[in-house]
Amino acid sequence: MPTTAPPRVLTVAGSDSGGGAGIQADLKTMLALGVHGMSVVTAVTAQNSLGVQGAWELPAEAVRAQFRSVVDDIGVQAVKTGMLASAELVETVAELLSATGVPVVVDPVGVSKHGDPLLAPSALDSVRRRLLPAATVATPNLDEVAQLTGIRVEDTDGMRRAAEAVLGHGPRWALVKGGHLPAGTGSAGDAVDLLTDGSEEHWLRAPRHGNRHTHGTGCTLASALASGLARGLTVPQAAHEAKRYVTGAIAAGFSLGSGIGPVDHAWRLRGHG
Repeated sequence: MPTTAPPRVLTVAGSDSGGGAGIQADLKTMLALGVHGMSVVTAVTAQNSLGVQGAWELPAEAVRAQFRSVVDDIGVQAVKTGMLASAELVETVAELLSATGVPVVVDPVGVSKHGDPLLAPSALDSVRRRLLPAATVATPNLDEVAQLTGIRVEDTDGMRRAAEAVLGHGPRWALVKGGHLPAGTGSAGDAVDLLTDGSEEHWLRAPRHGNRHTHGTGCTLASALASGLARGLTVPQAAHEAKRYVTGAIAAGFSLGSGIGPVDHAWRLRGHG
């Protein structure tokens, strides 16, 4: 007997050859959270635990063709965007998103975990002007907040100012990730994120784990959030669920190669929670 397809989520992002972030992390997260993941590859990277050794952007026509192929036949319940690299790709993806009518999670990827640039400086204006207004939720970390708004966040009060500035560019919700705050600046040393639409606030708190193997956290959180939205959760519900999932994945992160290892997307399957 045929079975009903699970909710469908599309990731529009770059490939991480090491498997810890990007498209690979997105699809692992989606599988773990019970949705069908699909992908539009925007760039190919040569990447491992030590960093990004090379990156090659795909042509806009290839990105557009992948998107139309999936959306026009299979359909989607949510979209997540990651590495878009250039102004041309940002503009192309923003145009495609404007006609989907489904929740969109924008992870405005600027640099890799190792500090390698993944977004051309010339693309920042396109992110602010075209991509963020298409977002149901934007999920910048503190470095990306500084890139987009010029605000340097040093404490949780600064996260409020940052969220307000991000919302000024048009997303319905901003999820400002405080994982880069110095330990001790959150409540009782927790890892603290702020979700807000400008009228209501949700502080997402979880124990801060000392595990250094955290490659892929941003991609994982954004994909988990999109997965929850595809399943019909509200933005606050999906954000709380995503925070729980990524916290468990960080706690179970493992060594891989000789640098920073990935979070464990299968941590629940391995009996960690």
